[in-house]
Amino acid sequence: MDQAGIIRDLLVWLESHLDQPLSLDNVATKAGYSKWHLQRMFKEVTGHAIGAYIRARRLSKAAVALRLTSRPILDIALQYRFDSQQTFTRAFKKQFNQTPAWYRRSSDWNSFGLRPPIRLDDFHMPEPTWVNLPETVLVGQTQSYTCTLEQISSARGEMRMHFWRQFLTETDMVPPVLYGLHQSRPSQEKDDEQEILYTTAVPSDKLSQPMQSTQTVLLEGGEYVQFTYEGPHTSLQEFILLIYGTCMPTLRLTRRQGQDIERFYTHGGKKRAEPPKEIRCEYLIPIRMPSESETA
Repeated sequence: MDQAGIIRDLLVWLESHLDQPLSLDNVATKAGYSKWHLQRMFKEVTGHAIGAYIRARRLSKAAVALRLTSRPILDIALQYRFDSQQTFTRAFKKQFNQTPAWYRRSSDWNSFGLRPPIRLDDFHMPEPTWVNLPETVLVGQTQSYTCTLEQISSARGEMRMHFWRQFLTETDMVPPVLYGLHQSRPSQEKDDEQEILYTTAVPSDKLSQPMQSTQTVLLEGGEYVQFTYEGPHTSLQEFILLIYGTCMPTLRLTRRQGQDIERFYTHGGKKRAEPPKEIRCEYLIPIRMPSESETA
């Protein structure tokens, strides 16, 4: 295997072991090289020092935990192998220019400081589109569930499909456009979980027949960044993680408070026995555009 292939495999392994001991000796043993040779090879292939990269990825994972859970800062610090809250705070402030406590309390989520995982494959970042949506009234149902950060990928995909099946049981005709509105917040009951609110909705004038269990839903207006996904419905959640983990920090965007919007385009006709395997979805994230002084 060439050097790039070796480092590619190592990057995948590192990503799933960021909460495990990752001394250079441990990583070198995994890779099958001396730590000196591994450090040199990693720098040649990626352009980054392996130790600094591991720390930046750990701090990025910790930042997500700070925003999406109410776990104590010390617990998050220890999970990502910092020996004390003081050590963690110093490293966090150096990377994010603010303390962990301030980062958690901020109403906006600035992606500055988040370190995307290195990708060595032919990677093309999804193209962003800047959208200003008007406030829109929809008809839909809002449901909720809780999960840990580790469960979010599998749980969100399963629950999305479950909620859409429930929502569409009352109609024989599928509207041409479906909206999924998504919000998350730290759970009030367990500090390591988040509560997910997911709304299935359609424009009120697109319903072929009244639906008994629906309510009026407000699609919030404002500025959004939009990414378009086309492919298997089973890979949509992976696409969303790519947007948040790579696109948002690469574009240096700030997520403002509000709901993520999934806008699905359907065949727009009689409901089929099984959901489509291939989907088209526009995914919109509420953002705060930088002022002219910030971009100057």
